[in-house]
Amino acid sequence: MATISLNFDSLTLLSNLSTYPKSPFPQVRTPFISSSCRRISKPNSTISTMAHSHSTQNPVIEQQRMIIPNKHGEKLVGLLHETESKEIVILCHGFRSRKDYNTMTNLAAALEIEGISVFRFDFAGNGESEGSFQYGNYYREADDLHAVIQHFSGESHVVSAILGHSKGGNVVLLYASKYQDIRIVVNISGRYDLKRGIAERLGEDFMEIIKKDGHIDVKNKTGGIEYRVTEEALMDRLRTDMHEACLKIDKECRVLTVHGSADEIISVEDALEFAKVIPNHQLHIIEGANHGYTSHQTELASSIVKFIKSALEQDKVSSK
Repeated sequence: MATISLNFDSLTLLSNLSTYPKSPFPQVRTPFISSSCRRISKPNSTISTMAHSHSTQNPVIEQQRMIIPNKHGEKLVGLLHETESKEIVILCHGFRSRKDYNTMTNLAAALEIEGISVFRFDFAGNGESEGSFQYGNYYREADDLHAVIQHFSGESHVVSAILGHSKGGNVVLLYASKYQDIRIVVNISGRYDLKRGIAERLGEDFMEIIKKDGHIDVKNKTGGIEYRVTEEALMDRLRTDMHEACLKIDKECRVLTVHGSADEIISVEDALEFAKVIPNHQLHIIEGANHGYTSHQTELASSIVKFIKSALEQDKVSSK
């Protein structure tokens, strides 16, 4: 059995939420245990609801903890920030992260304040959702996103935008390429070339080891196994071609890529590559921001909210 011990900031960044600064926006933690909660049973889903308010000046926002099955029958757990707007934005977390990751909660709160409903959820094998974690799974996670979008379609909402951070950025772009039914996409710090970044996690001789042993166990600083990378999962990542996928994104789909100039995990050069191939694309570089936007959460949220609101307004005008 091959084992690799890693000491890198990215794993700590995504697995230890306590290292992040407090959100500049109001937040509500889950699960809900208030007597004011109510549970609603729907076909193929479970919903818990709870009302809260940002302040005495703002309307009451209802949050619902929801369970939505994916096409494999695994339960995906998410939180709906209900503002009673028709539009809803779906948020997708990154590699070995979860819906409660600081950037996800901050963006949800920022969109809430603008009166836009939000749904953030855990991909299968992450957070509270069922399933086993896999190193690759890019298109499988795009299918998880499709299950979420299908759930909201035909109800009181229209999924108007999808947003993803890091690996989630790749997922929303792959979704736009495959399904072509969303007109607004936000890619935060996604990776353009998925062949990059592997040696930093698995070691320079990762291919030789995985061909020999069939898997690599990635350990944390204390020697505990964080996750296992199988040969199948590795090949899934290596076969995922972001260049080809981005060329298939509909030209009517508006895409925003946001990237930090000081990203220590994925180079800002990847953002420039996305800008070259995506047909209807805007690029926003945040100077000094790292991969987690540790000191730039407010600027990140502001740029994204501005883009989404502008795109929604343009869609309203064009539909008249």
